[in-house]
Amino acid sequence: MKKLLFAAMGLLFVVSATAQTEEELKAQIAPKKDSIKAIQKRVDALQSQLDALPGWKIGAFGTIGGSISQFNNWFAQGIPNNSSGNIGFTVNAYANLKEEKFFWRNAANLNLSWVKLDDKDDPNDDDSFRQATDVFNITSLYGRKLSEKFAVSTLAEYRTTILSNFNDPGYLDLGVGATWTPISDLVVVIHPLNYNFVFSSEDTIFESSMGAKIVADYTKQIGNINFKSNLSMFQSYKSSNLSNWTWTNSFSYTLWKMIGVGFDFGLRNNKQETLNYIVNNAPTPNPDATFDTIDNELQTYWTLGLSYKF
Repeated sequence: MKKLLFAAMGLLFVVSATAQTEEELKAQIAPKKDSIKAIQKRVDALQSQLDALPGWKIGAFGTIGGSISQFNNWFAQGIPNNSSGNIGFTVNAYANLKEEKFFWRNAANLNLSWVKLDDKDDPNDDDSFRQATDVFNITSLYGRKLSEKFAVSTLAEYRTTILSNFNDPGYLDLGVGATWTPISDLVVVIHPLNYNFVFSSEDTIFESSMGAKIVADYTKQIGNINFKSNLSMFQSYKSSNLSNWTWTNSFSYTLWKMIGVGFDFGLRNNKQETLNYIVNNAPTPNPDATFDTIDNELQTYWTLGLSYKF
């Protein structure tokens, strides 16, 4: 009985000591977290000072996503024997020059992906990887400062696809106007004098025109987080059918060294591209379709996968 009593007292002592040690450790963690936050604030403040210095700032980050799968006799689905896969990547790069009286900002965005579905029971199906996402965009903005936040500027922006139908269509915007930089990470471009050159073999649908160009770009790095959002709009003075806009977003979070997780998504509205698809490329083309008869659906894409910070 005494042995049992001593054992119970010993166990109670051990549990009590462990609980006390746990509480002490938790109490020590709290001020260290506060210290980490304070250090991060100082690091962010120093980074802001570095970003404000004149000279070139060059960088890039991207996302890679992919998967493969294989099914054998999986009769619950329509294709019980198949192998499939997809792979895609996004790269965002920039090279910005900031001086006392002028700036020159350059950026490029590339988003490509491929998909594959091989039906093992159909010897005639296409078992190769096929292009799924194809986005290429490059911009160059030069501004002469009127003040710290306003500048007269000129912009060149080119966008197309590169895996198939390169420059068919291709869009080149050239214009002049003003640029507003309310904060170091946000650039807003308003160019009322802009010409939208459209290059295409389908000249009955695609047409160049004069219009207004608006671009808003926000690029930010906070610790392990990289974020970029870009909205590019063209409003044609000739017809709303020739107007278009594209909004792309890239997010990456570094987990270990240069590797992390990334997410990209984009939206686009372009009535000329929609009509061209319905007339020439749809599974059942409609050569009699016009701008007035089509449903101009919103174009979207997204990619989720591993990211790598260059």
